[in-house]
Amino acid sequence: MHNIPTITTKGWRGIINAIAVSLLLGGAVAWAQNLEALRASGVIGERIDGYVVAREPSAQAEADAINAQRKAIYQEKAAAQGIDIEQVGKVYAEEILRKVPAGTWIQINGQWRKK
Repeated sequence: MHNIPTITTKGWRGIINAIAVSLLLGGAVAWAQNLEALRASGVIGERIDGYVVAREPSAQAEADAINAQRKAIYQEKAAAQGIDIEQVGKVYAEEILRKVPAGTWIQINGQWRKK
């Protein structure tokens, strides 16, 4: 049995760090690798609210699964911080958009552009 460290969050940076730790502790390594492959192929893009969009109908199931996982994490962090889930999503989106590689599709105000 592994000891899991206690995570304390302070402000937005704490939320981002807690989400990242939650993803890793939740066994999301394979999920993250799949997401990277979907982004690289262009069938999945990122939105500025912290969720993904299927750019092709064939990727809708994957987008739905990714968004369900993200929503669960955002809800947990929002409840812990006493803030709206949308705020958590937007903060996380800033981090995602900063870290995704060049060539990743990003949807802003309904318009697609490559990072």
